[in-house]
Amino acid sequence: MNAPLAPKALRDDALGEEAVLDAALIAAPATVAAPPTEAPAELPPRKRRPKRDVDGWVLLDKPVGMTSTQAVGAVKWLFQAKKAGHAGTLDPLASGCLPIALGEATKTVPFVMDGRKVYRFTVRWGVETDTDDSEGKAVADSAIRPDRDAILGILDEFRGQIEQVPPAFSALKINGERAYDLARDGIQVELAARTVVVHSLELVDMPDADHAVFETECGKGTYVRSLARDMGRRLGTHGHISALRRARVGTFAEEELVPLATLRAWSEERDDAAPLHVLRPVSVGLDTLPSLRVSPADAARLAHGQPIILRGRDAPILEGPVAITAGGRLIALGEAEAGEIYPKRIFHAGK
Repeated sequence: MNAPLAPKALRDDALGEEAVLDAALIAAPATVAAPPTEAPAELPPRKRRPKRDVDGWVLLDKPVGMTSTQAVGAVKWLFQAKKAGHAGTLDPLASGCLPIALGEATKTVPFVMDGRKVYRFTVRWGVETDTDDSEGKAVADSAIRPDRDAILGILDEFRGQIEQVPPAFSALKINGERAYDLARDGIQVELAARTVVVHSLELVDMPDADHAVFETECGKGTYVRSLARDMGRRLGTHGHISALRRARVGTFAEEELVPLATLRAWSEERDDAAPLHVLRPVSVGLDTLPSLRVSPADAARLAHGQPIILRGRDAPILEGPVAITAGGRLIALGEAEAGEIYPKRIFHAGK
């Protein structure tokens, strides 16, 4: 259980704080039904391939054992893309929804990261680890195992707007240093509690006395590992994550995900051709934003960085971020303020 930490592996199961450019339960107890996951896969051989302008989203089902940075690198290589990033880190321990942005889609990453996330996770009772998951070393143990009624009795305390202390092994910065780097060096890390939102938290299964399976929908910045740790303490025992799967990020759902092994197989069957048929449009990263259609003349002004004015009796009343289209194409991200639209991001490919 106390396997050594993978060097330099990011450990944010639900951080949602920054996109790293260029960069159903899993491993559940035997009695819990779990979708198959592929074994940790080696990255493809780094033979020279020409880089291309590729724009869109790949909704990857990240396998267990691979870092998010490795997953981005593998997808970027398969698509021969010049630019890539992801919308929210998944730990190596976790599987599931890792939206990967290619080309112009990287401009929409912050809006995807701001969306709600859905996780299914298994808590192992009786042991707390320094990483709050099964990859860390045990730091406390207890013989107490909570029953169903005890667990159900505390769930309301972890719903809604709550105060949460992030794990010591996280990518948050302390005086310019990553918390997980400090923790690995043996430096005591003390992170302040911060407010997060847990929209739902449900007990799904109790396969045995040592394990409980949960599903949660949470907002940006919520740490599932902290939920496991804090529920264990509240129940008079200890707990850590033993399995974690992200089922949804924003509007990107689990049934849309494509395994990395499938992408590789498609590419190999076509003599290393990029599996472009799985690409989703750049615009899907903005599905939660209001959309504004503009004339070709206004589109040209926005493309040159100039604001436009919403005129006329039927002009929409907008405030805040807006996705701007012209001729059925996404052309810009803008900010609506007092009847004017200010361009913030221009999409040259018009995807």
